[in-house]
Amino acid sequence: MRISVSSDMDEPVARALVTRLRERGHEVMTHGALRPGADPQWAVCSRAAAQDVADGRADQAVVCCWTGTGASIAANKVPGIRAALCTDAYTADGARRWNDANVLALGLRLTSEPLLTEILDAWFAAEPSKEADDRENVARIAHMDGDRTQRS
Repeated sequence: MRISVSSDMDEPVARALVTRLRERGHEVMTHGALRPGADPQWAVCSRAAAQDVADGRADQAVVCCWTGTGASIAANKVPGIRAALCTDAYTADGARRWNDANVLALGLRLTSEPLLTEILDAWFAAEPSKEADDRENVARIAHMDGDRTQRS
């Protein structure tokens, strides 16, 4: 799988994220502080990673900033993106399962390397729900993206 990764800071957990993804066999593209010369501002690098997903250059993305909040907000500004700020494995599983999230947002402040592994395990093990109610909600989000695009 092609994964686009961004971080506004070159923190140990951000480097561990890239390493763990590569160890899982994913092709990783980096943005922000993880790529020399790139703009490290969370709004810029998170949007760039999300845009990779929206444009088909990546299958999913992981965006990081100190709390994860700004990174998730910036990623969600890209039509077609469903970014979820996940602080534990249960939330990561639910984000993939019920929300068909295609971008994982992480906070650098509280995500330890063992917790990172748990979150990634849950994220990649979960499959989007096939339940009608769940699919309908995801479709509604896509419709909202269309509304937003038409107003632009």
